[in-house]
Order: sequence, then C-alpha cells, then structure tokens
Amino acid sequence: MPSSRRVALALLLAFVVQAGALARKNLAPPPEPPRRTGEVATRTLAEAAIHPEREAAAQAVALNESRIAAEIAARIEALPVGPGERIARGAVIARLDCRDHELAAARARAALEAARARIALAEQQHARARELAARGFFSAEALAARATELEVLRAEGEQAKAQLAAAERSVEKCVVRAPFAAIVRERLASVGELASPGTPLVALAGADRIEVSAQVQLAHAESLRRARAVHFEGDGGVRELRLVRISPAIEPRARTVEARLAFVGAPAAPGAAGRIRWREPEPHLPAELLVRRGGALGVFVDEDGVARFRALEGAVEGRPARAAGLAPNARLVVGGQLDLEDGQKLR
Repeated sequence: MPSSRRVALALLLAFVVQAGALARKNLAPPPEPPRRTGEVATRTLAEAAIHPEREAAAQAVALNESRIAAEIAARIEALPVGPGERIARGAVIARLDCRDHELAAARARAALEAARARIALAEQQHARARELAARGFFSAEALAARATELEVLRAEGEQAKAQLAAAERSVEKCVVRAPFAAIVRERLASVGELASPGTPLVALAGADRIEVSAQVQLAHAESLRRARAVHFEGDGGVRELRLVRISPAIEPRARTVEARLAFVGAPAAPGAAGRIRWREPEPHLPAELLVRRGGALGVFVDEDGVARFRALEGAVEGRPARAAGLAPNARLVVGGQLDLEDGQKLR
C-alpha cells in the first residue's frame, strides 16, 4: 500500500476515534455536585412534642333502671304519670284500690284492742291470785296457771300487733311512689287492670345518677387515668367528665376495658351515645421525625454537635411515639435526619 494511502487511513481512523469520544462526552450526565452532609435543623423536645388525642365509643347510662311493680293484689285506680315525664323522688306513680286492705287493717286493729282487754283482765286476776296465795287461800299450782295464761295472752297481743302492722303496711302499698328521681320510660299497665304482686306498672330511668360507659383500648387505659381533661361529645353536645373508675376486667375479643365517668355539670340524657375524647398526658414525637437504624425506630439528638440515635421503645412505623427517656431540653433533629448516621458531626 502506498504511504500516502496509509497516512490518509490513519488520519481517518484518528478522526473517528476523536468523534466517538466527543459524542460520549456530550451524552454522559453532568457530574453530581458534592453532597453536603450533616446540615440539619433542630428543635427542643418541648417545641417538637405533640399530645395525640385519644377517643373511645361511649354511652350515657342511668345507674337506676327499674320496672316498678305492684306489691299487693288490687285493681289499678290511677296511673298519673306518662312516658317521657320527669318525676321527683317520692312522686305518686300509681294508686291501687285499697278498700279490701283497709278492711283488713280495721279487723287487725279490733283484734289488737280485744287482745289488750283480755291482757288487762288477766293481769288483774293474776295480781289478785298472788294476794290470795300470800294469805294461803290460793294454791301454787293455780297461781302458776294464772301466770301462764297471762303470758299466753301477752303473746297473742304481740301477734295481733304484728298483724295490724302488716295490714297497715299493705295499705301504704296502695300508693306506689317513685324510689328515685327519674324519667318515665314506659307505662306497663293500664287503669282498671287487676294487679297482683310483681305486676310491672311503669319503667323508670334514673335522672339523678347518670354515668358514661366507654370501651377503652387496653393500651390507652393508663393515659385516660392520667388525663387532665376528658369530654363527652355526642347527643346533647360537649360535656366535661371526670373519671370514676376503670374496670380491671378485660374484654378478651376486643382487648378493651370499661371506663366509667361522671358528668361534671348537667348530665346528658340516659341513652345518649357519642365518644369520649382526651389528650395523652405524656409528650409524643410526630411520626415524620422517626427514622429506622439497626432495626429500631427512634430519633436523632444533637449532643454537642454530634448526632446520636436514640431508639424509642414501643415506636410503630407511621404513628407518633412516646418520648420516653428524652429530657425536655433535648435538641431533636427535625430536618435532615434521614441522611444521618450515629456519631456524625452536625452543622
């Protein structure tokens, strides 16, 4: 091959190689700027902490829910209360025909008077017998018989007294009164019906002792016990509550416990449904501050310009975590924590 052709071929090959290199240089992405690690934003625990709101289904319940029944056999003369009516303690809720029981009381009263008369005569005879026995005109056996007769009559007098008391008690039962301040839920009988002992007359719901029953998650029971304020939100608006007790018994399926709370002011109506709400008394950290390092969830704390990872016990991905073990003045990394490693210097 002539030398001129070799030179031309070499020049062509050099041009192709240079053009390829230039093309590769133009197509390659620009180099990334150096990353600036360790630049973070921090806030104190007191500034970053939140107090999550908790809630539980609840219902206002009356401590007294009673079906008031007749205690004697009699015909119903009147039922002066109606459904939905609010009545005071001792209010008349039913009147029964009392004539038969009044006659029985009159008979018992007369029997008691007769017994007292017989006792008075027996006492006089016994006193006279003792005088005669002291003079020798009355035997000891006859005196003992008189004493025994007097004791029998006195026992009969006590029996007559008890029968009169029972008859008068039956007369009192002819008027049925409310045992507590209540709201009449339902009339269970009608005027003219013959009531027997145990026949329900009206259904009452207590109006003076009303509590809230709430089913609280077992994990939230302690926070409810320590909450500063609890409110009932539901039928009747928002009302303040105070905790009465939390049952130690656990509902096995739902893993809940029953909490009983009392209204601070005017109570809601019995049966009102809603929810109780309260805030966690202990500070919690927002879920966006949590990072995972070494299989544990926690936060980074600025300790003299060095990032220190602090795992939080019980922390769950996507949920606020209790800030257990962190001092109130601890400076938490709230920005740039995703790129940090334990022991890294901070700027």
